[in-house]
Formats: sequence, structure tokens, C-alpha cells
Amino acid sequence: MDADYGIARELSDLQKLRSQYQPELPPCLQGTTVRVELGDATTAADPSGEHVISRSFPHTYGQPLAHFLRATAKVSDAQIITEHPAKRVGIVFCGRQSPGGHNVIWGIHDALKIHNPNSTLLGFLGGSEGLFAQKTLEITNDILATYKNQGGYDMLGRTKDQIRTTEQVNAAMAACKALNLDSLIIIGGVTSNTDAAQLAETFAEAKCQTKVVGVPVTLNGDLKNQFVETNVGFDTICKVNSQLISNMCTDALSAEKYYYFIRLMGRKASHVALECTLQSHPNMVILGEEVAASKLTLFDITNKICDTVQARAEQDKNHGVILLPEGLIESIPEVYALLQEIHGLLTQGVSTDKISSQLSPWASALFEFLPPFIKKQLLLHPESDDSAQLSQIETEKLIAHLVETEMNKRLKEGTYKGKKFNAICHFFGYQARGSLPSKFDCDYAYVLGHVCYHILAAGLNGYMATLTNLKNPVNKWRCGAAPITAMMSVKRYGRGPGKASLGKPAVHPATVDLKGKSYELLSQNATKFLLDDVYRNPGPLQFDGPGADAKAITLCVEDQDYMGRIKKLQEYLDKVRTIVKPGCSQDVLKAALSAMSSVTEILSVMTSPSSNSSIGIEDVSKCASLLSYSVETKFIPLLDYFQRIGFSRRDAKVMFRRFPSLFCYSIEENLEPKFDYFVVEMGREMKELNVFPQYFSFSLESRIKPRHMMCVEKGVCLSLPVMLKSHESRFRDRLEVCCSSSMPRLPDFRWYKIRIHSSLNGATWSMRIRG
Repeated sequence: MDADYGIARELSDLQKLRSQYQPELPPCLQGTTVRVELGDATTAADPSGEHVISRSFPHTYGQPLAHFLRATAKVSDAQIITEHPAKRVGIVFCGRQSPGGHNVIWGIHDALKIHNPNSTLLGFLGGSEGLFAQKTLEITNDILATYKNQGGYDMLGRTKDQIRTTEQVNAAMAACKALNLDSLIIIGGVTSNTDAAQLAETFAEAKCQTKVVGVPVTLNGDLKNQFVETNVGFDTICKVNSQLISNMCTDALSAEKYYYFIRLMGRKASHVALECTLQSHPNMVILGEEVAASKLTLFDITNKICDTVQARAEQDKNHGVILLPEGLIESIPEVYALLQEIHGLLTQGVSTDKISSQLSPWASALFEFLPPFIKKQLLLHPESDDSAQLSQIETEKLIAHLVETEMNKRLKEGTYKGKKFNAICHFFGYQARGSLPSKFDCDYAYVLGHVCYHILAAGLNGYMATLTNLKNPVNKWRCGAAPITAMMSVKRYGRGPGKASLGKPAVHPATVDLKGKSYELLSQNATKFLLDDVYRNPGPLQFDGPGADAKAITLCVEDQDYMGRIKKLQEYLDKVRTIVKPGCSQDVLKAALSAMSSVTEILSVMTSPSSNSSIGIEDVSKCASLLSYSVETKFIPLLDYFQRIGFSRRDAKVMFRRFPSLFCYSIEENLEPKFDYFVVEMGREMKELNVFPQYFSFSLESRIKPRHMMCVEKGVCLSLPVMLKSHESRFRDRLEVCCSSSMPRLPDFRWYKIRIHSSLNGATWSMRIRG
């Protein structure tokens, strides 16, 4: 089998043309001189986990950011590296294949040879297993010839995606020592880069010369943080899937009798589903993050889709396309709890045929309610990260089955008068991940390969290659490196019933930000997508002409470039130092002290959740106006007010953290009258305000009172966000759908209700579980 790796491919005419494409390099990577500026020491994004991370990574935590500079940059303390001794570098594919992976290798190879032709690049055959066994292939121009700008991982192959156990880490170190490697480069996603950080720490402690570098390559798009804007492969996956989805949209519109349920690969996060929705405009997408945030049950999701089918049928539309991320199944509260029980029993060695009899009563009832094919899939052993085998669980078929059952019920009862519901299911994942990489992924991966060499030349260990400002042309990309430990957090979770919570530093998957601009864009267009059939077909991958330079919508709408802002902040601080120095006037000194004192005091209160007086606001950039307020005269009185009306100090902080604009409101003119109406007239529970403090931002007379009265007249109880955030037309449509629905709404979304209806005996089993 090893003999098959690295052999020349048989290329089509298009592949030959793509193999001749030469990606461009940003100015800071051109030439043979490496210029690196090391910034301030980094810290954990979540301060609450800082102690655990620093204790687990004493040698690699707190390292500085690295910025690679162009020749014209004037930075006095930058390191200028002109001597480049020959290097021996190893590279390994970890995790699932992602389009563009081969270009990372190509970029590293070119950078090594440009700086010293005697350098050697060794690829480990078969992924991490090849690393442990020291099976290598020397990468040469001849081997690269038929893999440049091509998809797949078949040049080197991959197997297991973990380097985690003591035996595995020791085997990796032994391989690096035996092969006398100066650097080991790990290509992969969140799990692989967590392993890379642990390897770097272990190597540093053992005084092993090998430096470990990570590269963000994963089709899931979930390795995102302040340093990493997107991942190699995500752009390609979304473009290929969007064309397939658009083809289904056109087919649905042509036949006018099918609903397509399409599940998309992407693991736990819904980034792929969100991006594909924005590109192709299907009628509906159910994001796992929405489901988790609102505690939606299977019953709720089914009802939501059925209401959509019914509303479309009233417009004589008996077709549609619905997207589901593969991680949706784990986001449904009762199914997640069931999976936790199953995985706990599997860990204890209970055989799959005896699992059902050992589940708790409610879990057993839910398990028996599910169709046989889903039960079999839920019993599969979990992945290495303890998650379910999401690619093997046919969530789309489960949801389609439940929707069909409910629509037939409504049809029989006469509440639905449309045509018979017909569902067709698809799973898109494997079709896209072996695709030729898009032009963006070709460029991105190749440049990251060059950044890896710069990291090695600067002698850095435990870093990830990063590029920011990616929505702009290549010549404006910012190249740098960030310590992987700065991307880590500590999450506590229970593994199986009765187990204690565990916490371990890791790079965790980033979920879709329900407060971000991408989700806001989706929300703004959701009603139009739902009812108007504004399907959009981006077409196949374009390598030249219109569309070739198009980038992911979610990348372009978000305001990122973290590394650029860090640099800009440093420039401002340097400017302050040049203005305020010994000999300046008293007025200048006083003004500087006043401004700096205010800024530091406010930032401390806003960003330090470990402090008793702090709030811990996540995105301070959106709250710049708060910097002009006083802590003593504005912040503290408002917190005291919320305590007086019945919130705990902790809950009050949570509310301000979720909606910092609360600090801008007057107690007498805004908060008091709206709170009185909420409690006295609306009769709702205070915990709803804890979840949705944005309630106070809406006009009492023109929004809150009129919509509340309309809900009362219709006998409908909507959640606060649905009642207040929707545009007027969408709000009225929602009221009508709720009134015509055959199933009641759940007024309190802090609780969820598992409701299992058996079409065989008509029995209903339900249980209320604290959310």
C-alpha cells in the first residue's frame, strides 16, 4: 500500500491546467530574508481557564504573537534573519481530507528550497500511523508535479487523526529524533492542533530540538478564533455543496411536488450549512446553534417545518429545500441526553443489544419511539472526541419521517389542505471533500505553507500559521503566527450518568455566532427565502473569469483582521509614548492620565469575569461608547437596580454581558416602565428577561404594547425574541401560522417538553426537563 503514495496521477486537461497555476505570495513572504516582529505575551481568550492552561503548558503558554513584515516596514525591534542553514522538516496529514491540503505541502517545499536548496521535506505516509512507524517519503518537485492545486490527501494518505496517548506522543518524539527533524508540521483541524500543542509542550520539556507547527485545514470551518479567520478547504466545500443544493432547488421548482431534506457535513458546528444557505438561498435551514440556544425538541423542529410546509401550501407551493447540518442531532436536548446515556453504557462495555434495557425510563421511551434505522445508528461507538458518529446518523431521514407523519395527521384532521407531502433525502459531504480546491483555497494553503517556514526560521515552537485580512486581495493579507495555547479554553462536561465534570485545555470547535453579522444576514432574509423561492445557483467552481475570485460570504461580511488591529493598537500606544514623555506640559500629562485611567478602568470591568465587580463582555469593540461612562455613577447603580427588582448579582451581570447597551438606558425613563409592564400587564416570568435583555431596547408604546395585545387577542404566547425582533409582516405571518397549527406552542423556552406521539396506539408520553 505504501508504494501507492506519491505516484504520478493521471490528469485530465482541466487538472493539467490547474497544476500550472502559481499562487501569489504577499509582499512579506517574498525574497530570502525573514523579518519577524514579536509582540506582547498572549493570554487565554477565556480568563477563567488561564490558570489550568498555564499549568498544563508551562513551556509554551504566554508566548508572543509573531508578525512577518515586508521589506519596507520600519520596525526598530524586528528580527532580521538572513542566514538559513539547511533544515529537515516532517509533515503529516491529520484528520479528514480537505481540499487544498496538498498546496500546504507545496508551499512549505518551495519556501524550504528558496531559502536553502539543501533542505529536506519528509512526508509521513498514512497520517499519524506513518509518523509513529517512521514511514516517510521525501517530497520533491517531481512528486509534487501532479498534486499541485489538486484535491484529496492521496499524496501521503491519512489514517487515525490523533496523537494523544503517552505511547503515541513518545512514538512521535522518537520518530522526530531518529529522523533528526528541525520541525514537525501538523495539518488538521481543532483536534489535530490540540494534539500539536501537546506535542510542542512535551518536546520543549524533553529539550527535543523539533519545533511543532500547526496549520488550520478542515472542511468544517470550525477552527475559528481571533487569530484564524477561516480554514483551508471550507471555501471549496461550500461552493461545491452550494451548486448541488442549487440543482436540487431548481429540480424542486420544476417538479413542484417534492421537499428535499439535505444534510451537510460539518461536524458539530453549522458553518457549512450557514454559508451554503447564504450562497444558494434554500427555503429553510435549521442551525444546530439555534436549536441548542432555544432548547428546541424534536417535536418543536417537526412542528416548525410542518408550519412552513403549510404556509407554503397556502401559496400553492408544494415543494421546497431544507438544509440540516450533520451536528443537528446532538443539538436537540433530549437526543443529546439520550446519546450521553448510550455512550456511557458503551464505555462500560454494555453490548448494543442490551443498551435499551439499561437506559433510564425517559431515555428508553425516547429510544423506542425512534425509527429502527436511527436506533441502530445512535448505538454506534462515539468518535475519538466522544461525539457521536455524525456522518453515519441520517438525521435528514428522521426529520423527514416525523414531518411526513405530522403532515398526514394534519391532512386527516382537515387542518392542512395542500397536496400529499413527499420527501426526498440527501447527504452531501463526501461528494465535495475530494474536489479540486477553489482558487482561494489554492492561494490560502500555499501561502500558509510559506508562513510555516518563516515560523521555523524564527525558531518558534507550538505556533499555528495564521493569515488575516483574507477578504482582501493576496497582496494585502497579513502573515503571522499565534501560539496554539492562546486559542485554547477549558470546558467542563459530564461523561455519562453520574460522572463528575471534567476539564482539559483544548482548541474547541467554534460554533456559529448567533450575534454575528453572518447570522444577522440570514435572519434578515429568512422570510424571503421561506416563501418567495429566490433560489440562487452560483454554478460550478470557477478558476478564471466571473466568480473565480469570489470568497465565502461569511468571511466577507464579518469584520475580522484581529492581527491587523493588534498592530494598530501598538501604533497608537507608541504614538502616545512619543507625545507624553518627560518634558511635556502638565495639561498634556493630565489629559493622558485621565483618558488612560478611564479606558483601563472600563476595560477591566468589561472584560474580567473573575472579578467581583466585573461584567465580562465578550465583544468590547461593539461597546466603545461605554468607555465614556463612570463605573461608580453609571455601572454600579444599574447593577444595583436589577438586584432590587429581583435578579441575583450573577444574573444581572449575565444580562449586561449579553446586552451591554443596557448601561446606556435610564432607570426612570426606560427600565422601570418597561419592567412594570412586563410583570403586571404581560404577566411573564423574569427569567425570560435574563435570556433576552434586549427587551428593554424596544419601544414600549410602538412595539411592546401593540404586539403583546395582538398575541392576547389571538390567544398565542410567543417567545420575546419572536414577538419583538420580527419585522411586522413576519410577525403577523407567525401569528397566523400559530393560530392555524394543530399543535400548541410552548410559552416558556427555558423548559422544553419531550412529547412522543405514537401513531400506532395514539398514546402520548411527555416529560418536563429543566433546561
